[in-house]
Amino acid sequence: MGMMTKTNEMDFELTPQELAALGGGKIAYLKPILSDKIGEMFPGAPELAPGLSLFMLLAADGSPIMITDSKDAAIANAWEHDLETVSLH
Repeated sequence: MGMMTKTNEMDFELTPQELAALGGGKIAYLKPILSDKIGEMFPGAPELAPGLSLFMLLAADGSPIMITDSKDAAIANAWEHDLETVSLH
C-alpha cells in the first residue's frame, strides 16, 4: 500500500480588528498591488499610470503606511518603525 499524505490547508478570513490584534502594533503587512487599484481603494489618490506594479505597506489594522514601486523601500520603512513585515497575496 502506498502512503497517503494529508495537507492541512485552511482558508479563513479575519476581520480588520482581528488582524490588528494579531500584530500587536509590531507587524506591518506588505501587499503587491497594481496601480489600477489605487484609485478604487483610495478615492482621493493622485492618478497613476495603469499597469504599474506597486507595493503597499499596511498597518495591522489595514490602514496604509506607504505605497511605493520598491519592495525594498517598503521593507526599509517598516524596519525604520520597528515593524516586522508579513507578505499578503
